[in-house]
Amino acid sequence: MTTTPPQDRFLALLDEHRKILYKVANAYCRNAEDRRDLVQEIVVQLWRSLPRFDERARFSTWMYRIAMNVAISFYRSESRRTQRTELVEEPILETLAVDRAAPEESSDDIRQLHRFIGELDELNRALVILYLDGNSHETIGEILGISASNVGTRVGRIKERLRKDFDRVANR
Repeated sequence: MTTTPPQDRFLALLDEHRKILYKVANAYCRNAEDRRDLVQEIVVQLWRSLPRFDERARFSTWMYRIAMNVAISFYRSESRRTQRTELVEEPILETLAVDRAAPEESSDDIRQLHRFIGELDELNRALVILYLDGNSHETIGEILGISASNVGTRVGRIKERLRKDFDRVANR
């Protein structure tokens, strides 16, 4: 019986859930270079935290939680990011070399939606990312540390705000 080395297991899980990285990075960074930096920082934090991953939990939920926390910290203070440097093994960074999951914004509505989401505060932006990815209110609440009913209330308010934003733009 062979066991998979932790690095190989991590790389497989990272590849399987790589879209999470780009969804979070796209929501918190406007410029491509900052998105790449944020994705790398998230991967570093995931790698550091892997020994504390509880196998009973879903990897995607754990990954979202870490990615959101890193993104919010990154968003709040870019200067702190440049002060912390850590060597990461080359295969981990090579996995991210090709930005395969970066979205192609093909319509004005999608670009507009990204802009409106970017105007939300950090918690609501994180909530929208998780909601649009199809997570349940319970899962979103678990990731963000709020109740499922709070998630439902916030989602309703955000939807209404986005409707108003789109109506405002359409009526120009």
